[in-house]
Amino acid sequence: MKRSFVLAAAVALVSSVSMAAEPSAVEEKKSTSFNEVERGFFLGVNAGFWGTLNPPAAAGSKSYFSPGQAVQVEIGGDIGERVSVAAFFLATTNKMGSDYFGLNTAHTASGDYGAIAPGVSGKFRLVGFNDSQDVKRTWIYVRVQGAVMFYTPAGLQLPLDVMIAGGPGIEYFTRLRHFSIGLEANFNFMALTGSLGFSILPSVRYAF
Repeated sequence: MKRSFVLAAAVALVSSVSMAAEPSAVEEKKSTSFNEVERGFFLGVNAGFWGTLNPPAAAGSKSYFSPGQAVQVEIGGDIGERVSVAAFFLATTNKMGSDYFGLNTAHTASGDYGAIAPGVSGKFRLVGFNDSQDVKRTWIYVRVQGAVMFYTPAGLQLPLDVMIAGGPGIEYFTRLRHFSIGLEANFNFMALTGSLGFSILPSVRYAF
């Protein structure tokens, strides 16, 4: 009799604890939520077309439109949902013929050239569009950026340059939360050599 009483009391105690814990677990589950779009520290990669209208050239060297490619890696952070700032490293290549000598007046080197350029950029999202879940995933933005350019190869004797660039873009924050993809077109001005160009760069970004 005594053993049955103890067993019944134990069962009642366990049941009461379970019933008390269950609402708490439900409340905790309800209070757990995730951001539809992750913002903060991010890593991004842009890669695509890079064209220069008038590559820097000395007398006797032809200068003409040069198609090429560019890859840009950026590390930065979001300030709210509309502004992002980043430091980046840009690498470019430009296709030229054997009649391009750059600033080498001795004409001992000719042909293709490239550049590497560390810099900083700012992205300003102007207009956002909601999806079917009322989440702003698509944004129209403008980017402004500046960088110091180091040309290669040394034989073309191209000087240190300063790039100032900017242009519009579109960005879509995917349902994977951390990822966004985009496409932007920039106008590029190399201030010290006076070269002009443009770029069209698809992009992917991961926010931590």
